[in-house]
Amino acid sequence: MPEATPPPAEALYLDACATTPLAPEALQAMERAWRQAWANPSSLHGFGVTAAECLERSRIELAADLGAEPEEVVWCSGGSEAIHLALLGSAETLEPGRLLISAVEHPATEAAAARLIRRGWRLERLPVDRQGVLRLEALEPLLRPPTRLVSLIWGQNEVGGLQPVARVGALCQERGIRFHVDAVQVVGHLPLDWGRLPVDLLSLAAHKLQGPRGVGALLVRRGLPLEPLIGGAQEGGRRGGTESVPLAAGFAAALRLSARRLEAHGGLDPIARLRDALWTELRALPGVELLGPDPGDPTRRLPHHLSLMVRTDQGQPLSGRALVRALARRGVACGSGSACGAKRGAQAGPGAWAPGASPVLRAMGYGPGEAAAGLRLSLGPWLDGRDLAAVPALVWEAIEEARAGASARA
Repeated sequence: MPEATPPPAEALYLDACATTPLAPEALQAMERAWRQAWANPSSLHGFGVTAAECLERSRIELAADLGAEPEEVVWCSGGSEAIHLALLGSAETLEPGRLLISAVEHPATEAAAARLIRRGWRLERLPVDRQGVLRLEALEPLLRPPTRLVSLIWGQNEVGGLQPVARVGALCQERGIRFHVDAVQVVGHLPLDWGRLPVDLLSLAAHKLQGPRGVGALLVRRGLPLEPLIGGAQEGGRRGGTESVPLAAGFAAALRLSARRLEAHGGLDPIARLRDALWTELRALPGVELLGPDPGDPTRRLPHHLSLMVRTDQGQPLSGRALVRALARRGVACGSGSACGAKRGAQAGPGAWAPGASPVLRAMGYGPGEAAAGLRLSLGPWLDGRDLAAVPALVWEAIEEARAGASARA
């Protein structure tokens, strides 16, 4: 086994899929906006005009980096609100029918779907394979009436799988079905050209790409009817409430930084090289196995994402939460499952509940104990190879600690 080295003086942050540290460029853009554009952008006086100009400049910059038109950008408070606006706002303009989602959606999509059920909609969850990727053969029969709305998570936050969005979008377009995509984990890591995507609505969040928390966006195809969740004249009547000009400026700056990084590397996220090198070392550790698609195929997995399961010598899965805590004691911050669903568990069977078990892993065919064993390492541009050199040894130490704890409880 690799020889462990002491933890770094500052903790290694490997939980980018939960949130990311703010980029200095985003902070600078926000500071400028706080100083110069602090007024209400709906006000007609000079202070308001300055704020409105800053807000619209951020909208133009964001749209340009996404291949969209500025009027297609609706500012929101984050990805969860954008998802709710896409689904609930769409449903208000459609006759109640069937909503299709995958079995591995984010908790925000599940929450919005539950509200639509109370409004008379029918919900169908599309099955996924062992890697968490949609089974396309199950989709086409369900695109017949009364299906009116489809929503998919593009990059799965727990296991990293990329859904076949282009294929699903083409099928929806052929049938006149509205299609929403949750791109929260994808934006900033994969090139995104809204003009070429067969998608009607696209949800984004700033804090997954080194922008500020508290701001996101929904891209809405021009001419698509959408009812607001919050009434008001702002955002073309699609989202009421005074916009946060500094947060929008921070989002636009963070996206610009990500777009330049992708452009400089031929459309590929350079963090994938670090991820792949880390996986090469981790896969050599006894009991470690991969969850989700092979990192070697960039069309099937997020470039900054690793998800693992660790087993004992007897083949029993180790608790993901125990491993996260053991790594935190060694200066490594990572995750287990979805940060937004961390307090939930998956039902293990009739009358049984498995604390910490992931509904996503259950949908992929894993048993209750296995579904509580996920360990997620997600990387970002604040890291380099030197930062990650000690990680395999520290992971092994954490595994040994978790195994000892599991043996003591047995």
